[in-house]
Amino acid sequence: MKKPEILAPAGDFSRLIYALEYGADAVYVGGEEFSLRAAAGNFSRAELKRAVEYVHGKQKKIYVACNVIPRNEEMDRLPEYAAFLQEAGVDAAIISDMGSFSVFRRYAPKVEIHVSTQANVTNYETCMAWYHLGAKRVVLARELSLDEIIQIRRRVPEDLELEAFVHGAMCMAYSGRCLLSQFMTGRDSNRGYCAQPCRWKYALVEEKRPGQYFPVEESGNGTLFMNSKDLSMIEHVPELCEAGISSFKIEGRIKTEYYVAVITQAYRRAVDDCFTDVIAYGKNLSSYVQQVDMVSHRPYYTGFYFPDLNENGQSYNEPSYIRNYDLVGMIYGYDALRRRLLVTEKNKINAGDELIIVEAGQPLRTFHANRIFDEAGAQILFAPHPEMKLTIEYDKYVSSHSFLVRKNKI
Repeated sequence: MKKPEILAPAGDFSRLIYALEYGADAVYVGGEEFSLRAAAGNFSRAELKRAVEYVHGKQKKIYVACNVIPRNEEMDRLPEYAAFLQEAGVDAAIISDMGSFSVFRRYAPKVEIHVSTQANVTNYETCMAWYHLGAKRVVLARELSLDEIIQIRRRVPEDLELEAFVHGAMCMAYSGRCLLSQFMTGRDSNRGYCAQPCRWKYALVEEKRPGQYFPVEESGNGTLFMNSKDLSMIEHVPELCEAGISSFKIEGRIKTEYYVAVITQAYRRAVDDCFTDVIAYGKNLSSYVQQVDMVSHRPYYTGFYFPDLNENGQSYNEPSYIRNYDLVGMIYGYDALRRRLLVTEKNKINAGDELIIVEAGQPLRTFHANRIFDEAGAQILFAPHPEMKLTIEYDKYVSSHSFLVRKNKI
């Protein structure tokens, strides 16, 4: 059983840094063209070159998403872009389209090709077809059960890598092949501009009664028949490892640095414990669960992995996020002389608050912020302004790129 790669999203350079700091083996990014996340910060060509140098300096890998379903005018530009990615030294391109695959084979033969989940691969024969064409990895469709993945792993060559999503938002369409956004708003989801109409609330209007909305209710909260829950497999990491999955993919190129760091670290710790001592995984499971609960999210479920559980992937409540914790500060340093955390405030911090420190490579730590000080050094009862610089007494060193989090009162 080979240790799987932890693959984290990086919507921009800052999130890339946090992903690597918090344990990712590889990151996937998008350029300013051909990527399915137009809302992410994305990388200019100069930034991509810099990112490759930075990632390789950490002995990690970087993959570039080129997974749009291209039209003719986009295809005309793709050969030059593929050649640029090879020259930049990226480790792999994530491709969903057969024509794009052919372009990369011709113009960037040194770049590994990973077949995107947008290609909807659900069986071993399709995996073999991509393998014989030259694919190094297949990102399996999210609609597969764990048993189906195990069967694919048994029937494809060992050197064909299998990647699977383990955490993040799900789509109501078949691995993202959705036309609702384009039809309703003109924003093409297959080019990265999805407006997420599946999260909207709907009602009926009879043509002779304009302005009169008739609810179509699944529950007292209205009609949310396309509103999916979020995937979380943190409680099933041993099964995923045993299935022979090569790469654990975390969704979220438009998520924050905090989200990327916290979720990446949870899976990093879980996988490491599984390969060190699976008993340790069981002992620490509650802390992993706590950590993935520390980001805002829709209700969690296990997606299509375990159909026998008969889990319902729809979320019938309001299409809002669960926020059990608030990010209140970013730690950018430690004053060893005065024994204080150097903090940029994100949400109001009060003297006496019980806070949690999230630090790369460290377990979660809880303390009371009994004494806080403004930038001039004056002791204060609370920090009133977002982005305010302050210091908080704490008697142990904490590295930069750490976070302060507060649990919400129920």
